[in-house]
Amino acid sequence: MTSQKTGHNFTKIAFKPLHTNLFNIVLLSIFLTIGSAKLYSQDIIKKTTAIPTKAQTDTTKIVTGNPENSITDLKIETDSIKKDTVKPKKAFLDGKVKYRAENYAKIDQKKKLITLYDKAELYYQDVELKSGIIVMDYEKNEVYAGRIKDSTGAYTQYPNFKQGANVVEPDSIRFNFKTKKALIWNSRSDQGEFKIKAAITKKENDSVYFLKKARFTTSKDVDNPEYYFQTNKVKFIPGKKVVTGLTHMVIANVPTPVALPFAFFPMSKETSVSGLILPSYNDSNTRGFSLQNGGYYFALSDNYDLTVLGDYYTNGSYGMRFESSYAERYKYRGNLNVRFENLITSERGYPDYSKQKIYNIQWSHSKDSKSNPNSSFSASVNLGSSKYFKQSINQANIGSNLNNTLSSSISYSKTFNSVPQVRMSLTATHSQNTQTEEINMTLPTLQVSVDRLYPFVGKDGVKKGFFKNINLQYNLSGKNSIITTDSLFFKPEMFRNAKTGIEHTIPLSTNFKLFKYFSASSSFNYKEVWYTKTINRSYDDEQSKVVDNIVNGFDAFRTYSFSSSLGTTIYGTFNFGANKKIKSIRHVMRPSVSYGYTPSFEKYYDTYASDATGTMIKQYSRFEGGIFGAPGISNSNNLGFDLSNTFEAKVTDKDSTKVEPKKIMLLNNLNLSTSYNLNADGVTSLAFSPVRVSGGTQLFANKMNVNFGATLDPYAIDNSGTRINVFNIDNGGSLFRMTSANMTLNYAISSKEKDKVKKDKNVQSERNGGREDDLFGTNTDLSDNRRSQFDESEEEGEDAISEFFSAKLPWDMTFAYSLTYGNNNREKKIIGNSIMISANADITPKWKAGVSTGYDFVQKGVTFTQLRFERDLLSWRMDFNWTPFGTNANWGFFIGIKSGVLSDIKFDKRSSTNR
Repeated sequence: MTSQKTGHNFTKIAFKPLHTNLFNIVLLSIFLTIGSAKLYSQDIIKKTTAIPTKAQTDTTKIVTGNPENSITDLKIETDSIKKDTVKPKKAFLDGKVKYRAENYAKIDQKKKLITLYDKAELYYQDVELKSGIIVMDYEKNEVYAGRIKDSTGAYTQYPNFKQGANVVEPDSIRFNFKTKKALIWNSRSDQGEFKIKAAITKKENDSVYFLKKARFTTSKDVDNPEYYFQTNKVKFIPGKKVVTGLTHMVIANVPTPVALPFAFFPMSKETSVSGLILPSYNDSNTRGFSLQNGGYYFALSDNYDLTVLGDYYTNGSYGMRFESSYAERYKYRGNLNVRFENLITSERGYPDYSKQKIYNIQWSHSKDSKSNPNSSFSASVNLGSSKYFKQSINQANIGSNLNNTLSSSISYSKTFNSVPQVRMSLTATHSQNTQTEEINMTLPTLQVSVDRLYPFVGKDGVKKGFFKNINLQYNLSGKNSIITTDSLFFKPEMFRNAKTGIEHTIPLSTNFKLFKYFSASSSFNYKEVWYTKTINRSYDDEQSKVVDNIVNGFDAFRTYSFSSSLGTTIYGTFNFGANKKIKSIRHVMRPSVSYGYTPSFEKYYDTYASDATGTMIKQYSRFEGGIFGAPGISNSNNLGFDLSNTFEAKVTDKDSTKVEPKKIMLLNNLNLSTSYNLNADGVTSLAFSPVRVSGGTQLFANKMNVNFGATLDPYAIDNSGTRINVFNIDNGGSLFRMTSANMTLNYAISSKEKDKVKKDKNVQSERNGGREDDLFGTNTDLSDNRRSQFDESEEEGEDAISEFFSAKLPWDMTFAYSLTYGNNNREKKIIGNSIMISANADITPKWKAGVSTGYDFVQKGVTFTQLRFERDLLSWRMDFNWTPFGTNANWGFFIGIKSGVLSDIKFDKRSSTNR
């Protein structure tokens, strides 16, 4: 027996393929030779005695090189000596074997063993084995790997066995290279979201394992999990499935009565697999017992899927939902949700019995701009019953409930790279008021625009001056507008009163400098409108009233107008001194004057009889009620005034190392605007329009947004509240009469240095018609409660503990205040005054709490209020949210496993809202 100590060297053994067992060829090729074997290295040549056999009569050379910290090949080379007629036995290796050991590598020729000790590594084909000790029996074609003890007597260097994509981390392993069978003790393996540990594992082949005394968990620590599923018999097919015998759940090492006679766990390597979605049990005082959110998930392909969910209540109520996501890389992505609910309240025969059907359709689609830069397609659809978010049994979205508008848009655009360039877009829009249940739709809107043409620009392309800047453009807008209600949506009546029209506009404009400091512009606009329907107004003797009769057929009108503007920019700087804290204030003013004139188009107006006498005194236009309006009967001759201001300051920076002063914004904008009617007669119209003042700024490091506005009327009013042609100052009042004013404050702060990331749940809430912030609470989709109510970023381990003891716990707060003043008819009262606050905080690294509330000082009552709590239970999550009062009063409790694989293991209990 001989031994070889390798130290830190990494040795690789290379063989010509002879096709039998694993390590026999390493030693048998050395000793089972006819001649003598020579061992060569780079500096030393050693001699060894060959052992002749009947199977081998030629002389074999074994050449090795083993310099420090290098990989050396051990090769079998055949001499030119004539071979025996007896065929040699085939060796078992099919490729190269590499091994290394920190302490030593020992070869026992008598026992046919090779021992690698301390940080041992073995590589052969698709097998990678690392362990404290590795023992190879090259006669039995087996390898054994196990842990070793350190100086303190503790076990270290556990085996790590990897074959292909499967990794096993046991206490010890025994593996046969020929049969591919293995015995594994205390194996640990990751399979998707599952972590598996088994006392004994038998590897039958590359695709089938049998496990004894196994546990399955999604906990991060498989050796000390907070919960697991215990079973004695398991058949495990990596990447596909796990089939077990009697299985029961263990929580905190305490067995629970939750058990199954058998269990099946899918473990596909695919991103998703089809499967059943188990429903959750609930009950309601008005609808009875229920099973909710049960259904089936269809993994149709890598590009799209489908989820079908359903609910059923014992009083006959039911709901269906179809949810699909689709995507194709570098082309597009989107999702489609269709929801329908048949809601029955109480029982037939009771006075509170009611029955209604509600639905909601959501579709979002976005196209990758890289797929075709000259065209785009996008969709954002949210339509359905106006009462869906108020009465749905599967939505707890207060923001959507309080929102009065649902909107949708589907658009396609394309750019034609012609000369001049042409842009075309086709859009369908939808706007729905959930209070009045009125729906406005355009199906569709066509927009075509031709790029500007400069007919008087020379070959040098310079556009300078009044003449060369003259440009021409063409725009086309075609609309088909529909106004309907919930009850008539997509019924034949919906399309009967549709309005269709096409508008052509040709603006001719120019701009130029005047007196060096003034910017001037002028434009002449031509407009032509085509309609397919007009009206004929007349007095109907049978109905004894004036009626409008629809006249089908093409008709058109043409108008034109003129406008011009003159503006400049004035800069003013007030210096306070270099040694002052406020060094200077800069004021930028941008005054502008505009003039617009539109003549009267009285030729498009007719008279009609207003009563039975046939008196023709009133005028109307047959184009009234058209989608693009009607031409004006009187001319418009207005002067407009506008002044915008910005204020910024230079102050001494708090950082003494900074040389330059710091710039801060005092007022982002302060705008004043009004107009003067040159045709005003003082009776039917007044000359000056009210002055509108608006402004805004940001305070506290841009965390607080402040916006304000006021309307100032120079005219007085009479006792009935009608504006009269008398200035307010001449009527014993001030120069201006404030008719309305408003102010809003929005303040968002957080303990985090970086800006708060928009949460996925709030994106969903906003898309459903809710708000981005938490002022109206958080959105809860009852079909998936695994999502956190708070920011889902988690801090684990020592960092979270250290933050707890240093009192650096994450928190955020959103504050909103609104004040509205009304004095349109001398009422001089505050008509709106409310404050809303939303705050979230981590009480401990595992406990989170949040509140949304507010107070209305006018109505003297608390606004919407929600309390929410959440506990991170490592692999589990528990939350509780409570709306204590109001029409939306409800509570909900949830505890369940975070992992999507075991999302059906949960307890979810919620009360029904008072609506």
